[in-house]
Amino acid sequence: MAPKKTSNAELVAVAQKRLYPNYRQAPFVLARGRGCELFDVEGRRFLDLCAGVAVCSVGHAHPAFVRAIGEQAATLMHVSNWFYNEANIRLADELCRRTGFARVLFCNSGSEANEALLKLARHHFYAQGQKERMRVVAFDNAFHGRTLGALSMTGTPKYREGFGPLGPVTHVPYGDAGAVERAMAPDVCAIIVETVQGEGGVFPAPAGFLAELRAIADRHGSLLLADEIQTGLGRTGRFLGSEGTGLKPDAISMAKGLGGGFPIGAMLTTEKLADALPAGTHGSTFAGNALASAAALAVLQIVDDEGLIEGAKTKGAALGAMLHELARELPQVCEGARGEGLLWGLVMRPGFVAREVLPRVNDAGLLLTGAGERVLRFSPPLVVSVAELREGVALLRGVLSGLGALRATA
Repeated sequence: MAPKKTSNAELVAVAQKRLYPNYRQAPFVLARGRGCELFDVEGRRFLDLCAGVAVCSVGHAHPAFVRAIGEQAATLMHVSNWFYNEANIRLADELCRRTGFARVLFCNSGSEANEALLKLARHHFYAQGQKERMRVVAFDNAFHGRTLGALSMTGTPKYREGFGPLGPVTHVPYGDAGAVERAMAPDVCAIIVETVQGEGGVFPAPAGFLAELRAIADRHGSLLLADEIQTGLGRTGRFLGSEGTGLKPDAISMAKGLGGGFPIGAMLTTEKLADALPAGTHGSTFAGNALASAAALAVLQIVDDEGLIEGAKTKGAALGAMLHELARELPQVCEGARGEGLLWGLVMRPGFVAREVLPRVNDAGLLLTGAGERVLRFSPPLVVSVAELREGVALLRGVLSGLGALRATA
């Protein structure tokens, strides 16, 4: 074994030599976490208000979560889908009970969950003899994942560039029901939509738009699919972002916060789609393993015990108020704020680029992510306190005030 590296500089040097260079990691190495705090290998504290991009829903090292994973790992981790395991059956039942869906197909990530949605929609109509129904209507600015099928539905051209023919998918403006109607034809198998476009810049759906999609899909006999990967599990102040919107999808994808940091994804469907993917048409070696299922069950229990869904609503309202106030204070830097629940974006003015501002944010001891070209995204753990949100906004205020001063003297 090589001598152990212990400093940020030493470890980053190894990372830059050995890791495939398709990410732009910050130049420090995180070693441990506690709640909404993260610490690097040299002991420096960071306030985590991104939660691994809306993944670490119950924070870092939550005692009940750690205990559940440890107990399951000591009992049973994986048996494959040749056999049932108890934790997975219990998780499927819980998700159906909470959402009103009838069936769950498990996988390992959000991209995989959206791949399953795409295969479900196409095979559903294929089995009915409607083999021409292969096209999907998706939205400009949407993000559904990086695998080829999910990428075909992703509405940002830069992500698709260089990967050859994708589709068939038609992208239309988000929020424009008329454009959706014009894109419909007998070859459309499904419409897929995010209730809030997270990666694209934190765009909540316009009022009434999601309900209109249900009516359009029904008129044309197509399926309506909802990507709940970033908005599911209480992030919006509701268990699903689609609740109360009139969307009523035929199937949804979930991932991110569902496992609290442990990889898991899921596709949930109505009973009418239970036969759309019969045995042999889809699968995954690791899908529904006992350890991932136990992690998700623990997350659901913590969400209930600590009232985190209602908390996302109330704390999200507080965060939104703070960000709107920050935008008013710094009009030379900020254009405004938008979001829902504990998913918010601070929109910077043209000329400011999120990926260029984030290193300054990190230097201030705060972890956020970019969304779109010039949006700083807040997606904190659901266990975050209002005091921590206030601290984070104060740290960001210091960074952006400095940027405003630099622009004023330029």
